[in-house]
Amino acid sequence: MTTELRRLRNYIDGEFRDAADGRTTEVINPATGEAYAVAPLSGQADVDAAMKAAADAFPAWRDLVPAERQKYLLKIADAFEERAEELIAAEVENTGKPIGLTRSEEIPPMVDQIRFFAGAARMLEGRAAGEYMEGLTSIIRREPIGVCAQVAPWNYPMMMGVWKFAPALAAGNTVVLKPSDTTPASTVLMAEIIGSIVPAGVFNVICGDRDTGRAMVEHKTPAMASITGSVRAGMQVAESASKDLKRVHLELGGKAPVVVFEDTDIAKAVEDISVAGFFNAGQDCTAATRVLVHESIHDEFVTALAKAAADTKTGQPDDEDVLYGPLNNANQLKQVTGFIDRLPAHAKVEAGGRQVGEKGYFYAPTVVSGLKQDDEIIQNEVFGPVITVQSFADEAQALEWANGVEYALASSVWTKDHARAMRMSKSLDFGCVWINTHIPLVAEMPHGGFKKSGYGKDLSAYGFDDYTRIKHVMTSLDS
Repeated sequence: MTTELRRLRNYIDGEFRDAADGRTTEVINPATGEAYAVAPLSGQADVDAAMKAAADAFPAWRDLVPAERQKYLLKIADAFEERAEELIAAEVENTGKPIGLTRSEEIPPMVDQIRFFAGAARMLEGRAAGEYMEGLTSIIRREPIGVCAQVAPWNYPMMMGVWKFAPALAAGNTVVLKPSDTTPASTVLMAEIIGSIVPAGVFNVICGDRDTGRAMVEHKTPAMASITGSVRAGMQVAESASKDLKRVHLELGGKAPVVVFEDTDIAKAVEDISVAGFFNAGQDCTAATRVLVHESIHDEFVTALAKAAADTKTGQPDDEDVLYGPLNNANQLKQVTGFIDRLPAHAKVEAGGRQVGEKGYFYAPTVVSGLKQDDEIIQNEVFGPVITVQSFADEAQALEWANGVEYALASSVWTKDHARAMRMSKSLDFGCVWINTHIPLVAEMPHGGFKKSGYGKDLSAYGFDDYTRIKHVMTSLDS
């Protein structure tokens, strides 16, 4: 007996639609490894339709006074709260995440972030008007950009969708959003919720693969392309967008250094770092997965971290004792396994290092020590529940190694020495530096990196500003 797969559909111009040519792709539940739905594999005709809908809706949405856009966003936040259990169910099918943690760690910040940007909608202000040339007054206008082509990742499909659409809509733009081909379910549900609130064409969702995303970025209509994804994907987007000088907003990979000095409370640091490294199966570009520990406490720290890993549980979404669920897809499991299989002879697997279970894409909490700065697993993003540990001799070496990767998204410093913490936070070349903590985010503060971690900011007023453009208006005082 075969179970009929649920059918997901695109949301374009206020209505749900199949792909124009009828193509679909199966969607796999990573906790079981089995298909649970089919989603459109959208092509050029679908992209054209979504972009036209967004372009047609833009003038009226742009011209609303900010207070009106705020009301729409507040209604969206309320609706997300009211339908939280539906969103959780869809996200768990998407990702295999623990139900309880999805309820406590994703829904509240998502709702808060939408409400934050609802307030930001009313902060479209410029600097004071003034006379900088005799007889002429200059005014600054901050305006929406236009249609935004947005691509969300599979590690946090719902939350990253919010990070995309909320500032864009608040600023007066219209949106065409594409979820990952492995995690479309919660985004399609968000389209149903949002679509019942905003005018047709303001928010559109199309499902598809890399070719769909490429068609969105290369399309002539959008004025901005925004992606959260891999470095490779970001570079491709930047190259494609350069052909017609679209604005680009890139939040890409990370390889966060976690620098632990000798005066750190080891037990507290291990507890916090293990959670920040293994949460969401390490599928977080800010995850605490590259630990540098002072040589005087290295052995004690590694022993404690290995025990914390052994005590950390992964498993099915309805198991209340698990910290994280499966890796998102078979390719990601293969990638994580490959890093461990290719470890150099001088590396030591202190915990984990293996797949868990016979179904789904689960991987054990893993700790690897004995690594050198130029090792592959130090230089490249694993994006799995794997924490590496290096031993450093002094502050200068810790800083050199911390900065010695191509990523520059997030970092943390663990010490009781305030002056040292300030020196490190000044010199660490990362978009965020946490001190004696790792991974908390708030709507009011920016999230975004440097180097190959991309450019542009999510969250905060800075993230809101990224979805606006600045116009100078000069008027004669003589007329």
